[in-house]
Amino acid sequence: MTRQRIAVALRRLQSILKRRPSAGAALDAAALSSWQGAGRIVTRHAGGTQMLTDLPRALGGAGEAVTPGWLLRAGLAACLASSIVLVAALEDIELTLLEVEATSRSDVRGLFGMCDAAGRVIGPGPLTLSVTVRIGARHASPARLRALVEQSRRCSPVAAALAEPVAIEMRVETRAA
Repeated sequence: MTRQRIAVALRRLQSILKRRPSAGAALDAAALSSWQGAGRIVTRHAGGTQMLTDLPRALGGAGEAVTPGWLLRAGLAACLASSIVLVAALEDIELTLLEVEATSRSDVRGLFGMCDAAGRVIGPGPLTLSVTVRIGARHASPARLRALVEQSRRCSPVAAALAEPVAIEMRVETRAA
C-alpha cells in the first residue's frame, strides 16, 4: 500500500503544481548549527530533530560522532534513494531491494589551503564523489531499473546541488563577547 499511497500523493501534488506553478517554490527548513565545545556541533531542525557531529581525532576532535563530510555523503545517498522510491511509485515499479552507497575521496591538505606537487591549491571539498545503487524490482528489467535510477538522479535535489552548485550567500552577524 505504501507505493500506491506515495503515487497518489505525488499525482495530487503534480496536479496542484500544474494549476498553480508558484506553489512549487518555497523556503526550505533551516538547519541551525551550534558549537558545543571542542569539535562538537549540534545541528537542529525546526521540527525538533537534532544531529551531532564531531571532528575526527586527527583534527583534534573526540571522533565520537559523524563528521559533516559524512553527512554530505549521507544526504546524497538518502536523497537519491528517496528520489528512486518516488519515481518507482509513479511508474508502479515494486522495489524489492534498494541500497545507495555514496563515497568520496578527499585530501585533508585542502583544509589548510596547502598546494599539491604542481603548486596548485588543493580545495577543501571532496576530490571525487561516487555513488553505487543496488536495486531490484519485481517485473522490471535491468535496463528499466538503470533508466529509473538515471531519471531519479536528475530529480534528486542533493545530487543536483552537488553537480550544479548554487552560489552561497554569506551573512555574518557578530556579537560582543
